[in-house]
Formats: sequence, structure tokens, C-alpha cells
Amino acid sequence: MSKSVGRLIGWWRVLVAASFFFHGLSSSDKAPNYSFVHNATTAPTTSYYDYIIVGGGTAGCPLAATLSHNATVLLLERGGSPYGNSNITLLSSFGSALSDLSPTSPSQRFISEDGVINARARVLGGGSCLNAGFYTRAGPGYVRDVGWDSRLVNESYHWVEDVVAFEPPMREWQTAVRDGLLQAGIVPNNGFTYDHINGTKVGGTIFDRDGNRHTAANLLGYANPQGINVLLHATVHKILFKTKGVARPQAHGVRFVDAQGVRHTAYLKSGSKSEVIISAGALGSPQLLMLSGVGPADHLKSYNISLVLDQPMVGQGMRDNPMNAIYIPSPLPVEVSLIQVVGITPFGSYIEAASGENFGGSNTHPRDFGMLSPKIGQLSVVPPKQRTPEALAEAIEQMSNLPDIAFQGGFILEKIMGPISTGHLELQSLNPNDNPSVTFNYFQEPEDLQRCVQGLQTIEKVIESQPFSKFKYQGISVHTLLNMTASTPVNLLPHHANVSTSLEQFCKDTVMTIWHYHGGCLVGRVVDSDYKVIGIDSLRVIDGSTFYYSPGTNPQATVMMLGRYMGVRILRDRLESQGKK
Repeated sequence: MSKSVGRLIGWWRVLVAASFFFHGLSSSDKAPNYSFVHNATTAPTTSYYDYIIVGGGTAGCPLAATLSHNATVLLLERGGSPYGNSNITLLSSFGSALSDLSPTSPSQRFISEDGVINARARVLGGGSCLNAGFYTRAGPGYVRDVGWDSRLVNESYHWVEDVVAFEPPMREWQTAVRDGLLQAGIVPNNGFTYDHINGTKVGGTIFDRDGNRHTAANLLGYANPQGINVLLHATVHKILFKTKGVARPQAHGVRFVDAQGVRHTAYLKSGSKSEVIISAGALGSPQLLMLSGVGPADHLKSYNISLVLDQPMVGQGMRDNPMNAIYIPSPLPVEVSLIQVVGITPFGSYIEAASGENFGGSNTHPRDFGMLSPKIGQLSVVPPKQRTPEALAEAIEQMSNLPDIAFQGGFILEKIMGPISTGHLELQSLNPNDNPSVTFNYFQEPEDLQRCVQGLQTIEKVIESQPFSKFKYQGISVHTLLNMTASTPVNLLPHHANVSTSLEQFCKDTVMTIWHYHGGCLVGRVVDSDYKVIGIDSLRVIDGSTFYYSPGTNPQATVMMLGRYMGVRILRDRLESQGKK
């Protein structure tokens, strides 16, 4: 590296530190005053930038903030702002945003072809505005296998954690789950740590001690205000390509539409280092590539989309970690909690838990019941293909008639590592606001099903453990709890059991999502190791759509890290190029 480049990088680091200081990145829940965030209706018809990032989500926000320190950046987000929305910011309102089915909701519901009801984000900050908040890193083996620079990975995690990560307040119910996991043999006790280590640990959370959520949007506080423009309610319809006079297709801009339906075009400035970067998530990124003419030729032809590049792997390798849970009614009141403890088993199943009376509700909607509620589509009482709107409505109605004691308790859940089973994604329309068709093929691979069974067997040991005993009715067997969880909501109360079922069948019939779906733009198939789209110039994909496996137990920390990590690498490359001139 030349001395001039070294000075540039040194000065850039000073700018980052100054940005951190002057923008006051703290644990305050007050909405930051971002002068660079605007409604897309204010955008000019035509504009020019060094980098155009599609998707202001978990990866897009840290990526844009980083790049803004030595380039002009346009960040386009199809949703609105998370600030001022208590359904997003408050832990006590978890579930409310996910149950909001209005056209302006920060959560857009979709149902996979498997029948499992799911959600995708449409808000600045992405999935970090909707999730249960658990913050944990990927393991060193994952980092090594992907080929990332471990030192820069560590620095990037710290950069994220200084703004959004906190130690959760461990109370009685979560403590009982932790101690029950240890007694069940998920050892050692790793205490509080962000690291991914086999055994039982307390992880981080993006909710602070006051129950306020801190999202990827907060990472925009690192940005250079003079180098970034963030547009909300900006839906990108197409990536624009040069195909004449170039050796291969080259991205040179995007076309987007504002909330009033007005078209805008943003172009890349001339220069070899200018790029369009797609960070629209595991559904949005492959969908946008296809809509722009990059994907399986026959599929694009069926929608009369002009082919830019025949790339049959776009939309392939879709995965979603299946989740199964057991509800345990408690004779004692329990705290309201989201995910705080995780048991990382040696056989590839992760055990987590959530609790609380009227959990995730509000004065007007007291029965949202957080992560395991039919209001947000998490309906385990009928098999996936039977989760019709009528079944959801019936479950919600039955839940509303239950006495308060039925909601005194919590769920212990398991989800499988990986997973191994894969599916695919296809277009359903030419409208980028419509959901694509996606199939995950839950439990298609026998090893995934076996991991689910072993996870449930571990949960059984936790429920029967001495540390958890005071939170379980002593006359109820785990077999009864399984049947209550897999039957109509009226059976949440501990009074009788239904027909027995095998653990394998329980896994299949009660499978839900934990919103960790990924794939569709896999490294080595759609993008290279630098996340550049193979066969196309000036175009990258940087988000969870590039993952073969979900990192760690929960991916949000690593997706935010990836945005920062790749932002640093891209800037270093840019600065070195400038230094040679």
C-alpha cells in the first residue's frame, strides 16, 4: 500500500470516529435527526451517485453508512421510517407490527408454497425492526468456511455492537430455562457472550434495559451526512444495464417509483469503481435480479422479460430454518421476555425460549402473544397446508375467549442448524411489491427431521429438570404438553390430553418459521467471493440471500456485520485506486 493510500485510510478512520462522536450514538430511544433521510417524492427525476444501494435493511444501512465516507451514496428503501412507531420500538409491543396486515405495515406477510406463514420487512432497518432481538455472532468455523478476514470481521462486529447490542436482564423464567439446559447436558455454561460456542449461553439483545429496540437504522448515525441520501418509499422496479459497446452487461443505474407513482432514475457516475449494490433480502434480491433480466431464461421469457443474462441459479438454494415449539403453562407468573438464552447442542439443534402473560399485546390487542400467535401467522395447531385464513380467524377467536391464566407461561422452541433442505424462488408477477413464490421444502432431508426430534427430546429434559420445576404443573407430562401445543387453542389449559403423535409427525405438523430464511443469490453460484454478480460488471449482492447456511443461532448480527465488512473492503479498494492516480 502506498503512503498516500495509507494517509487516506487513516483520515477515513478519523472521519468515522468523528461521526460516531458528533452524532451521539447512544442507547437513547429518541429518534435520530437524520438530515439525509427524505421521502422519495422529493427526489429529482434524474440523479447521479457513486454507489446506489437497493434496500435499507439489516445489511444496507451499515453498508451505506460506511461507503458515505469516501463516496456519494444513494440508499433506496421501499418502506418507511421505524422511528416514532411504538410497535417497532417497544419490546412490550412485539408482535403488533408482524400482525399488521395494512398496505403501510413495516411487515409484509407471505405464505410459502409449503403453507408456512412468514414475513418480509419493508422499513428502514429491515428485519432488525421486526425480530425478537437476539444478537449473537457467527462461529469461527463459519467465518473460516466463508473465507472472511477474521480480524476485519471482529472489528466490524464491534462497530455494530457499540450501537445496537446489549446484555439482557436475566429474570426467573429465563434463568430456569438456562439452568434446565445445563442439567439436560447442554454444557458448558458459557455465561453472557456474543460468541457462538457449544453449550448454554446468554446472548445479546438489540433491546436496551428500558425495552427500546435499536435497529440497523441506528447504524446510519455513523454516516457522513454530506455523502449519503436515503430515500423512503422508493420501490426499485429495475436495474438498468449497458449491453452495447461493452464486453459483458454492466449495471449503470436503477429505475424507482415513489409513493405517488412517479418514476425516477438514478445513474452511476462514470468511473470503474461505481456500483449498484442489491441488499433487498433473501426474497427481494433474487426477485429484483429476475425482474431486471438476470435469471433463468425460460422463466423470464414466460413473463416477457428481456434477457440480460441467463443465470439459472438465481432463486435457487432457498432455505428457512424450521422452528417447533412446546408451550408450558405455568402455575406461577412469569416475566415478559423474548429470546435471551440459547442452548447450542452438539447435534445441530438450537434451543431458545420466550415468555410472558399477554405477551406482545397491548391495551387494545392484549392477546397478540408474541412469537407464537395466530395473529402473526404462527399457527401450530393445524398442519401447514391447513393454515387457511379461516383457520387463523378461528384460532384468534378461540384465543380471545381463554382466561388470563392460559397465557401465564412460555414457549421453549428448537430450530435446526443449516438447514440442509433447500427450495427455490420464482416470480409471480412483474410488480416488485408483490411477493414472489417461494418453496423451502421443510424436512425434505432426513437429517433435518432427526435434528428436530433431538431438539424436542432436549426440550423435554429441560421441562422435566429440577431448575424448571416451579414453572410447570406437576401433573402434566411432556406428552400432554405436546398434544396441547398441537391441538386447538382451547386445550392450552392443563386439563386433558389428546391423541398421541410421534415426534417426527409433531415436527412436520407444527413447523413454523423463525424468519431466518436465506439463499437465492448464493456465493459461487450467483455472486463471487467479493459478492459481485457473476457475468455482470458494476453489480453486487450483499445480504442474507448469499448465505448457504444461516450464521450462528440468529443471523441479524452477521448480516449487519457483513454490511460494514464489505463497505470497508469496497472503500479500501476505492481508496487504493484513487491513490494510484
